[in-house]
Amino acid sequence: MSSLSAASVSVVRAGRSILKDVSLTVRNGAVLAVVGPNGSGKSTLLRTLAGLWRADVGRVLLGEQNLNGLRRADIAKEITYVPQESQFEFDFTVREIVLMGRYPHRGRFDRETFEDRKAADEALERTDIAHLAERSVIRLSGGEKQRVLIARSLATRAHILLLDEPTANLDVDHSLDVLALCRSLANEGRAVAIATHDLNAVYRFADEVALIDAGQLVAAGKPQAVLTRENLERTFNVRSEALAGADGTPLLLFHRINKERNT
Repeated sequence: MSSLSAASVSVVRAGRSILKDVSLTVRNGAVLAVVGPNGSGKSTLLRTLAGLWRADVGRVLLGEQNLNGLRRADIAKEITYVPQESQFEFDFTVREIVLMGRYPHRGRFDRETFEDRKAADEALERTDIAHLAERSVIRLSGGEKQRVLIARSLATRAHILLLDEPTANLDVDHSLDVLALCRSLANEGRAVAIATHDLNAVYRFADEVALIDAGQLVAAGKPQAVLTRENLERTFNVRSEALAGADGTPLLLFHRINKERNT
């Protein structure tokens, strides 16, 4: 399986520089967490890695191949992208939406195959929405819709998954399920990247972290090396304390610097 890399990537939109000379790799068998303040460029980075936006400078490489030279259908077989939210305008069932993830594997007018149905059923089970399979997607809650998007991405069976704030609309229970799923997929050998605001979840589920601020890569590496007190203060303007959970996993407690008194 090929890895996915950004090589000195810069992106400009409407005359504004959104990403500036970013280089990183989404590795097979690992979860990469992309973190940073709102507007830092996390979503732009994932869209560019997915081939949905083109880099103005630099290259995005799938193995040794430049994404710009690949057909969209071929990219979709290898890389799947889950947006933070999506508007469902038509009255499809959940199963129909998930089956749409199989489009790259068959002709435009070909009927679904046994393998398509099997992939969809597996995706429904792994995202805990099999019981919603025949329900109209427009009648679901925001959290349920988010899990439908994730299931659709799993149905592609792509080995690289890019998820933009996958737990943003979920309750705590299903947030943990989705993060555990990302961890499980990486353990199976897939490459997973998630944009997230949950820095404590990063310690529990991510192998590597890319910290982005104002479109620039501040640091990348293991969580303990990246989420340092100095980096967090510089990027988020907060003071952090490192604690430990019952299992020894680091936990971060934050204080706003400009609201502190007598410290």
